[in-house]
Amino acid sequence: MKHIALFLSATVTTVAALAQQVSTTPPAASGEWTTKQITPHFWAEGACVADVNKDGKMDVLSGPFWYAGPDFTKRSTIYDMGDKSYVKKGDTTGTKIPGWKGHLSGENEYSNNFISYAHDFNGDGWSDYLVIGFPGKETFWWENPQGKDEPWQRHEVLAVTDNESPMFVDIDGDKKPDLLAMSNGTLGFSKQDATGAWKWMNISGEPNPKAYQKFTHGIGYGDINSDGRTDIIEGTGWWEQPANWDGKTPWTKHEFMFGLGSQQYGYDVNGDGKTDIISALAAHGWGVAWYEQTNEGGVQGWVKHLITGTDKGPGDTGVTFSQPHAIDLVDMNGDGLLDIVTGKRCWAHGPGGDPEPNAPFVVYWFELKREGGKATYIPHLVDADSGVGTQVMAADINGDKKPDVIVGNKKGVFVHTRK
Repeated sequence: MKHIALFLSATVTTVAALAQQVSTTPPAASGEWTTKQITPHFWAEGACVADVNKDGKMDVLSGPFWYAGPDFTKRSTIYDMGDKSYVKKGDTTGTKIPGWKGHLSGENEYSNNFISYAHDFNGDGWSDYLVIGFPGKETFWWENPQGKDEPWQRHEVLAVTDNESPMFVDIDGDKKPDLLAMSNGTLGFSKQDATGAWKWMNISGEPNPKAYQKFTHGIGYGDINSDGRTDIIEGTGWWEQPANWDGKTPWTKHEFMFGLGSQQYGYDVNGDGKTDIISALAAHGWGVAWYEQTNEGGVQGWVKHLITGTDKGPGDTGVTFSQPHAIDLVDMNGDGLLDIVTGKRCWAHGPGGDPEPNAPFVVYWFELKREGGKATYIPHLVDADSGVGTQVMAADINGDKKPDVIVGNKKGVFVHTRK
């Protein structure tokens, strides 16, 4: 996809040309995780979970379908994709394979479903389905028909949704999640009002299509200055939410290069009372880091701590893999600290378009430890043959009170459960 490559940094381009055998071999499986591939077909770059039919079991939603728990063998349609299929190159039988072209086909294609979330949008007690489509296209929510076997009704959230890693989170403090994204050259969020209508809230001012276009990488949130308000993070800085915002005046931007990565999070990693920032350095390159917030002489600063390695050298954990295109932040072990869940995206640009496109498609969680005012991360391998998409989600799917990991990508849909 040539037009995507135009927006990668010169550093990443150099990495793609030079790096061939950087990734470390994944450790042997610990036996802690069980992996179930729900489908090998490529329908979406993400997946989410909810109790769709209110039977007390968590279900998986990915692409145009939902899969009923606890075994995920029964598939139901959310929206009609028509006869979406292909014939694998070189297949003389003409056998059709459902879905978009992906790892199963040996070729590359892009779905119209990049990220998804479950939420009750109309307050009827049934979980609905938010679909963030291909970058630059629409975002919709699909209305659960309350258990009836019929297509779900579509509602528009945002006509133009830019950035490859939008998030669904409460930005303005009204206890309702918003669509955090970029749109038409601006940074902001789309919020639902009391009537159910959606409005775009521009926080960056005049449109800047060079900075904020459909394939922009890096977006996130957190209370960066500890004033009780949620700020917005992007690759080149963070935007301070003002008190009593009028909905029009641009927020103040604080410049810093946090990386052209995926989802970004503001979180006090080392427990010193200041909000740090967790980010991938390059979604199509190498490295996940946390940026320690400092305050020397009253001036805010940032110190980078490399968690996973790059083509230039190892990170603090000794783990190295390319294309960390999705991150989730979840307490994975119940110790009250938020851990990092991430991995290698499968074929972001196909079988030959990025650094080490065919290295093991790993998924890790990195356990946060604090001691003596210092923070460290301990790597735990979840799986070495699934990877992530543009989204990865950790949630308890089997009711054992331990977060599991759910993935939708070009290898299909996977559920990784903990024993």
